[in-house]
Amino acid sequence: MDQEAAANCLEALGSPHRLAVYRLLVQSGPEGIPVGRIQEALDIPASTLSHHLSKLVNRGLVEQTRASRNLICCCNFEVMQSLLSYLTENCCGGKCGTVVGGERQSEGATS
Repeated sequence: MDQEAAANCLEALGSPHRLAVYRLLVQSGPEGIPVGRIQEALDIPASTLSHHLSKLVNRGLVEQTRASRNLICCCNFEVMQSLLSYLTENCCGGKCGTVVGGERQSEGATS
């Protein structure tokens, strides 16, 4: 992922509603969930949800498929992983260690 694509993804996630939708889709896994269930879970008006989903779909973060009368939304995990990799590439010059159980572990430390 390049800087422009990463900026576009982050901009799309920069709304509390879109971030809530995206997190719900990440939690739902690769099978996704119907738009109606997203609306119920987040209590977002249909027209507002449509606008937010459109933004996420246009940035490639979310994919939609039709199953009979339902529109199923799911996270595009490949794009999510690319964004995370871009953000963490060369993190702290390799000196930041890892986070284990909410606590930072330096390189070579044992738990």
